[in-house]
Amino acid sequence: MPDEYDAILIGGGPSGSCAAALLAEYGHRVLVLERERFPRYHIGESLIPFTYGPLERLGMIPKMKRSHFIKKYSVTFVQPDGKRSQPFYFYNRYDRETVAQTWQVLRSEFDQMLLDNAREKGAEVREETAVTRLLNEEGRVVGVEATDRSTGASYQVRAPITLDCTGKEAFSSNLRGWRLRDPYLNKVAVWTYFKGSKRGEGIDEGATTVAYVPDKGWFWHIPQHDDMVSVGIVAEGKYLTRGGIKDPRLIFEREVEENQWVKQHLSIGASTGDYFITSEYSRHSRYCAAPGLILVGDALAFLDPVFSSGVMLALKSGQLAAEAVHEGLLAGDLSPSRFTAYGLTIRQGVENMRKLVYAFYDPQFSFREVIARHPDAAGLITDCLSGDVNRDFTQLWDYVREWVPLPEDLPYGEPLISTP
Repeated sequence: MPDEYDAILIGGGPSGSCAAALLAEYGHRVLVLERERFPRYHIGESLIPFTYGPLERLGMIPKMKRSHFIKKYSVTFVQPDGKRSQPFYFYNRYDRETVAQTWQVLRSEFDQMLLDNAREKGAEVREETAVTRLLNEEGRVVGVEATDRSTGASYQVRAPITLDCTGKEAFSSNLRGWRLRDPYLNKVAVWTYFKGSKRGEGIDEGATTVAYVPDKGWFWHIPQHDDMVSVGIVAEGKYLTRGGIKDPRLIFEREVEENQWVKQHLSIGASTGDYFITSEYSRHSRYCAAPGLILVGDALAFLDPVFSSGVMLALKSGQLAAEAVHEGLLAGDLSPSRFTAYGLTIRQGVENMRKLVYAFYDPQFSFREVIARHPDAAGLITDCLSGDVNRDFTQLWDYVREWVPLPEDLPYGEPLISTP
């Protein structure tokens, strides 16, 4: 097998598949090394409207329209007593033919579609291949060492640029000590899947519901195809494990009683019996790039999932990273400074969404109260919730600060410039 490529991508999830597809489409020799065998299970199933742009750039929209994924037109918020807000319908803000409708996906199927799309465009993909180390020469990443998990054979491949698309694992960021926890956004999630439970009708069938529980915890309720629903609870660990309960099934069943809407919707149907738990959601990488290396998607920043921004940010960063790498390959210059604008753009989007997440978790904050006092905030909130995150939200943050403090931007995201 050839061992020289234009670009090596570690990870075949949404960010890796997106970047690989675009680089291959430009005619570059691209290798994707994916640890798992697809299709594989993954959480994070709700797409937000501004996922449309990257999907369109990838040529995926016709495939998505032909899929059996449930269409999503809105987001709704529900109080613990079951009182439901008016849905935030995307078509009240956006063109009905583009971002006004998105999808609730099964990630095993969706991610397989994206990886196959990269293959179709010419990327070489090796699954069940674990990257074990970065190859460094004179302070620059020049490739990786990988192991074929089916045979146990190890080998090296080289390229002028390596894209770390390893998701929450954040391979290179953890390796280099760049991975930093968010000062506040570190929650625990417990979730399962129900079949045959209650859901809305018509355009409300695919609505994402965010249902509050005490102490600013919340349930997600995401309808999927084949009569399945993804449903989970996110809150502080000390809240979920109160009373010494640590079994995820027992935690979930207890918290269902804390929101009447969730309790009613799960009163019919049944859990599949599998319960999952994860913790420490929000983390950030100190740097976006170093000589021969660029971080993409969740490997660069992973934000609390309350507003379902993960896949959008992954695809957006994959697209922007691919464009920056392509330009660098053409120019014969892949120095870290070429990725300054890339890092700034992704961090701006993350910071805008992060402010809204911080506000959401503050007991003094209420979407309803902000909009009641400042009606024009409704459109700004919808824009941020929908993923239009690279714009000026100064007015919105001024409104929100009338109720709650907001965090300063974290000083992360620039490239690490090498020194002689």
